[in-house]
Amino acid sequence: MAVSKTFSGLNENALRYLLPRYMSACSGVLLRVGFATVFFWVLGAIRRRERTPSTIRQRLGLMALGFVCVYGYMFFLLKGLSYTTPVSSSIFISLQPVCVFVICLLLGREKADVVKVAGILLGVAGAVVCVATQKSSDVASNPLLGNLFCAGSTIVYSIYLIVSKQFLRTLDNVTVSKWTFLGATVAAIPVALITGWDAPVLNMSVLSVPMLVLLFVLIFPSSVSYLLVDIGLKNLSATVVSLYAGFILIVASLVSYIVGQDHFSWWQILSMAMIVVSLWLVEHDERKSN
Repeated sequence: MAVSKTFSGLNENALRYLLPRYMSACSGVLLRVGFATVFFWVLGAIRRRERTPSTIRQRLGLMALGFVCVYGYMFFLLKGLSYTTPVSSSIFISLQPVCVFVICLLLGREKADVVKVAGILLGVAGAVVCVATQKSSDVASNPLLGNLFCAGSTIVYSIYLIVSKQFLRTLDNVTVSKWTFLGATVAAIPVALITGWDAPVLNMSVLSVPMLVLLFVLIFPSSVSYLLVDIGLKNLSATVVSLYAGFILIVASLVSYIVGQDHFSWWQILSMAMIVVSLWLVEHDERKSN
C-alpha cells in the first residue's frame, strides 16, 4: 500500500502537468482505463486460469462497479486537477478514511464513538479550510470548482474500496481488476467521443517529456498501483487501506512545492495538519476497537 500510494502521489503531479494542455480530462480517463484494461487482461491471460472461477453475475457486478466507481473516480479527479493544484487535490484524497468510516457507519458495519466523531469533524473542517481560503492564481484557474470535483472523487473511491473488498473475499485481485476496468472503459468511450477526443500528447515523440510523463501515469498509477491496492484489500480492512492515502498528501505536496505546481500557503499547512490529526484519531480508535 505504501508503494501504491507513493505512485498515486506522483500521479497527482504528473496529471496536473498534462492537464489540460496535453490532454483533456475525458480523453485522459479513457487513456488510463483503456491501458489498465489491456494490462489486467494480458496479466490474466498469462496466468491462464482464474484461481477462483467467477460467475456471470459477479462479472456483471464488477463491470457495474467499474462503470460507476472506477470511471467516476478518475473523471472527478482529472476534472478537479484541471482547475486546482495537486496539493489541494491530495488534501481531499487523504480524507478517504473518514469517508470510508462514514459510509460503513451508515451501512451498520462500524460503530461511532466520541474519538471517531471528533476525527471526522476535524477532517471535514480541514477540507473546509482548504476550500474557503484557496484563491484563483497562476497555478489554479478555478480552485473552488476543482476542489468540489476532488471531493466527489474521494467519495466515489471510498465506495469503490468498500464494494471491491466484498468481491475480493471470494475472487482473486486480477479477476476483480480486469472486469472493473473493462466496465470503466465501457463508460469512458462514449463520454470521450461525445466531448471530443483531445490528446495532443499522443502526437509527440516517445522520448518527449509529456509522453514520458503519460507513460508513467499509464503504467504505474493506473495499472500497477491498482494491482497493489487489491493485494492490500485482500489482507487489510477497507478502512486501513484508505489510511494509506496520507502518503499521497505527503508525496504530492513535496513535489508540488519543489517543481512550482503550487505556492506555499499557511492555510494549506493548517488544513493538512487538521486532516493528519483527523486520520490519527480515526486510525488510533480503529486499532483500539480491533
